[in-house]
Amino acid sequence: MIERPPAAALAVLLALVGGLLTARGVAAMTGPEAEPAAVAAPEAPVRTAASTRTKVKGIPTRLDIPSIGVHTRLIKLGLNKDGTVQVPPLDGDAPAGWYGRSAVPGATGPAVILGHVDSARDGPAIFYRLSQLKPGAEVTVRRSDGSTVRFHVTRVARYPKTGFPTEDVYGPIPYPALRLVTCGGSFDRNRGSYRDNVVVSAR
Repeated sequence: MIERPPAAALAVLLALVGGLLTARGVAAMTGPEAEPAAVAAPEAPVRTAASTRTKVKGIPTRLDIPSIGVHTRLIKLGLNKDGTVQVPPLDGDAPAGWYGRSAVPGATGPAVILGHVDSARDGPAIFYRLSQLKPGAEVTVRRSDGSTVRFHVTRVARYPKTGFPTEDVYGPIPYPALRLVTCGGSFDRNRGSYRDNVVVSAR
């Protein structure tokens, strides 16, 4: 079942592999034994890259995190015809995805990049080691205009699905930032989903 967030919601609500999104936060992403599911999109305007002060011409095309061996192209994630948020393919070799309604990396605001932690068929996925990142680690994003933006990790945190910091991840901020999101914690086999989300913040 998919619930629509209230019209007063200020943040984009989405998940990586699936689950339920509400104004309270992001549900745990599905785990290695689950199938992807559609996710509700916001009904209220969201302040994202289009309304930020810093403008950039390119869109993100590649993400590199050398300390955990992540080197991936980036696909753009948008909305499905039914108004739900698109998710990356559920394959072990699937790339990470940039949510196109968040800021462009390097522009003012949070740029949100999503990736799977694993899959039932292929095992570890692109963000399998995301939770191992440490503050200070370098993250680079290459853009279609040929430029490269360098970020440094400031925080790695894990949140239960009922306590996901939606506004902190998706809400407006006055500087360029990056949010990397995947699933984490223990896997609930009865519900077919992870209990937590891992969020990496960088600027």
